[in-house]
Amino acid sequence: MKKKISLILEAALEKIKPDKETLNFIEKKTREFVQNSKKTAKKLKIDVEIFIGGSVAKGTLIKKELHDADIFFRFSKKYLGKDLTKEMNKILKENWKKTQIHGSRDYFRIKVSNNFYIEAVPVIKINKPEEKENITDLSYSHVRYIKRKIKENPNVLKEILLSKAFCQAKGIYGAESYIKGFSGYSLELLLIHYKTFENFLKKLSKLTKEKIIIDIEKQYPDKKRILLDINESKLESPIILIDPTHRYRNASAALSEETFRKFKREAKKFLKSPSISHFEPKKTDIDRIRRSAKRSGNEFILVEIKTSKQKGDIAGTKLFKFYNHFLEESKKYFDIKNKGFNYNNEKSARFFVVAKKKKEIIHVGPSAKDPRNVQKFKKEHKRTFVRRGKLYAKTKPDFSLKAFVKKWSNKNSKKIEEMYIKDLKIID
Repeated sequence: MKKKISLILEAALEKIKPDKETLNFIEKKTREFVQNSKKTAKKLKIDVEIFIGGSVAKGTLIKKELHDADIFFRFSKKYLGKDLTKEMNKILKENWKKTQIHGSRDYFRIKVSNNFYIEAVPVIKINKPEEKENITDLSYSHVRYIKRKIKENPNVLKEILLSKAFCQAKGIYGAESYIKGFSGYSLELLLIHYKTFENFLKKLSKLTKEKIIIDIEKQYPDKKRILLDINESKLESPIILIDPTHRYRNASAALSEETFRKFKREAKKFLKSPSISHFEPKKTDIDRIRRSAKRSGNEFILVEIKTSKQKGDIAGTKLFKFYNHFLEESKKYFDIKNKGFNYNNEKSARFFVVAKKKKEIIHVGPSAKDPRNVQKFKKEHKRTFVRRGKLYAKTKPDFSLKAFVKKWSNKNSKKIEEMYIKDLKIID
């Protein structure tokens, strides 16, 4: 089995690496962009260092339909408190068509070709992690750390590439709110820690009730101190991965329990039956899901939703939040058997739901000692009963899943609008 896995991983590596032509194109265009920007910054007397970051700088780029390069504009401390995006725009506006992307600190996206774009990100030049104004200010330290570790152990590079390709194929690669998966940096750190892709899968797929706590550089004396020092909101993820460049930061804070459970399922599948297909993204087979639902006597629905928000992480987050809200509302009347969400990186998404109507619904009413509201509740519900001093009612859903969507969306149109959903349409 060990030999089989080794052969599969070698074959996978050949498939997931971008070809030389693509790499040369990305290198050429990023170099041109940096040189041009440096020249303009010097002419404008703007005190800024410009460096290539992300996967391009670290050499951890994998094959994708759409590639991007992160270019960081590292402004000196004299720009502290100033609008860095505005300063960066002075440099870019002479030569580049760009789109401003809103976030904790706005940045710019420059389309270079149909399958490659540059993201120009403003940061402050800091000497200590505590000086950061924004998380992106740590990017320079991240690049330096990962490059140093790869230099110390060149073999870890291919293991990082495999982990990224595996997670991308499973739809769990990305720290965006609509994915809640592994960021590129967190995967790089995890592979530096576990050393091999196979070990990474084995260790993280083990059943454990406790949080997985990893401190690569041993910045803490024990796990107890980690849990005391890290911000409580950053401890919700199933993996606490101490950032080697900033001891108070959990590098895997974006990872959700649901995404991690999916990772563990997929990791176990690969280890049990290794195949190169695990590194190939699979499109959701809606026709198969629809047929399966019909055979099982379940209802199937496919819905398209659109938002007025900016495409990218903001739109994806709003659409995903609405999708989850809709599921919670549906669960009051239906047992969800299967579900799926797909964001198209624009301003719309589609999701499907396979569900079975509940045989009975319990409605919670007022206190039995509240005659006015008891009377009102009994008027709305015929079958009522008292349990522990409270009134309840039993009803049976008499509507289909599609009918529920239409009725619910009409009734909650104002709330849907408040969630920045401008259109909801049943496709099937």
